[in-house]
Amino acid sequence: MNFRIWVLVTGLAGLLCGLGITRTGMAAQSAQPADHIVAVVNYEPITHAEVRLAVQRMTKALTQRRQPIPPVEELQRRELDRLIDERAQLQLAREMGLRVEEVAVDQAEQTVARQNKMDPAGLYAFLAKDGVSREQFRNQLREQLLLSRLHEREVEARIRITDTDIDNYLADQQTNTSSSDPAAQEINLAHILIAIPEKAVFAQIIGRQETAQRVLERIRAGEDFGALAQEFSAADSANGGQMGLRRVDRYPEAFVRATEKLGVGGVSDLVRSAAGFHILKVIEKSMQLVKTVVQNRARHILLLTDATQPQAAAIARLADYRQRILAGKATFANLARAHSQDGSAARGGDLGWTAPGSFVPEFEEALNRLEEGQISPPVASRFGVHLIELLERRRVELGPRELREAARRQLHDSRFEETFTTWAQEVRARAFVELREPPQ
Repeated sequence: MNFRIWVLVTGLAGLLCGLGITRTGMAAQSAQPADHIVAVVNYEPITHAEVRLAVQRMTKALTQRRQPIPPVEELQRRELDRLIDERAQLQLAREMGLRVEEVAVDQAEQTVARQNKMDPAGLYAFLAKDGVSREQFRNQLREQLLLSRLHEREVEARIRITDTDIDNYLADQQTNTSSSDPAAQEINLAHILIAIPEKAVFAQIIGRQETAQRVLERIRAGEDFGALAQEFSAADSANGGQMGLRRVDRYPEAFVRATEKLGVGGVSDLVRSAAGFHILKVIEKSMQLVKTVVQNRARHILLLTDATQPQAAAIARLADYRQRILAGKATFANLARAHSQDGSAARGGDLGWTAPGSFVPEFEEALNRLEEGQISPPVASRFGVHLIELLERRRVELGPRELREAARRQLHDSRFEETFTTWAQEVRARAFVELREPPQ
């Protein structure tokens, strides 16, 4: 799973916890003083109530994960920063004309419910107990999906992987694998980012570097890394700053170089990037090198959507096709040949054997949920609406061409995170942001 998809999936899964406001918390809101504006992002205000609610959600999430909770002032600052970044990005997405279809929100709704072992009705019954309406939750889903599409369009365009990059990566992998002391192929790093503002002057950069150095000294003096991540890091620190066990090629190259000689528990020196100053701690290392991949052989029926065939009509048609196939009244291949608007129609919709990353996220997620012989409900993507059948699944060793494609994806993933951070800072720098003091 690449970084972008991971962000979307974990973001959606986290919405349940994030929106689960306790009744005590809601009662406390009613006792708060009158609301006021704390920031304006271009033309759109952010209110104190929004920040207060975001802090309550984060506090509840940290409590459930048994993570240390920073001081409320620090949480307020971080949540306000997050809301400003998110608001600026959502405005950009709308200005660019990006939109999210209702069927995509439906699919995300089902994903969150399934990940929490509920059906949608059970999900909303659970949320209703904490005062969260279906409309509120779906709006959150819609915004997460809109941000994902913006990131896919804007950030992906900045990442370029050359054949030389792939050659060098594969050569390094071969060297590491054949050496007597091979480099770890998977690693879990905890991360603290002391961010540098966009267009920072020299004095600001030096100030942030001094802050990062003080934090590093406190870590080396024995203070808890996770607690300091909660207090100081501008990156995600919900799990003590841990980024999860992943292949080294899915981390920024600078992170790998800074930690490659460290053992478990080791802490790096300061690492400088365009985003700021990083402190890294090695949580876990794995020596396993994966040279196999799960491939799927699937077929699909694609219906394009436009003014003559709206999305709802395409979904209804494909739902009817699915029922006819399941009832034995038609075959998938014949319906694909007759109706699919994809180049695979002549092959009965057969897409052949494909590796992970071959399809857009909506399609791939639906395909990965299927068992052999199963047919999906209609799935919307940027190309139209699909009906998907999984024919076979297998695990195979990667050949030379597949190894190069896997290397390309892994290099892409390792560069996405840092590219995304730089892009997000640029979006915020272009926005007009006014911070306001509370009324006296």
